[in-house]
Amino acid sequence: IYKKYHPGKYLVAWHEKSSTLNERTTVAIDSLTNHKVVFRQIAGYVARRIVFKCNEGDDAKAGHEFGFIKFGSRMDIFLPLDTEINCKIGDKTKGGIDIIAKMIE
Repeated sequence: IYKKYHPGKYLVAWHEKSSTLNERTTVAIDSLTNHKVVFRQIAGYVARRIVFKCNEGDDAKAGHEFGFIKFGSRMDIFLPLDTEINCKIGDKTKGGIDIIAKMIE
């Protein structure tokens, strides 16, 4: 339902200010359960190229790519408060393979 590119710096991805100062993209979707979910790709010091593969109005499908960050970096996911989280801090998840959360209907 929404996408935006934000130009910016290239601080290391774990820097506390990287989510607001670094180059990043923001994508928001409406889920099948009528929840809003926001994904933010954040470029880091090495990964200086973010690629979008989606447009407003596209269908969002679990396990499908909506874009990527070349050479890795960081992905922030903003979920509704009542979401059941299936992973814990420090887990390394793989897109399209690992289920990180389940939305309560």
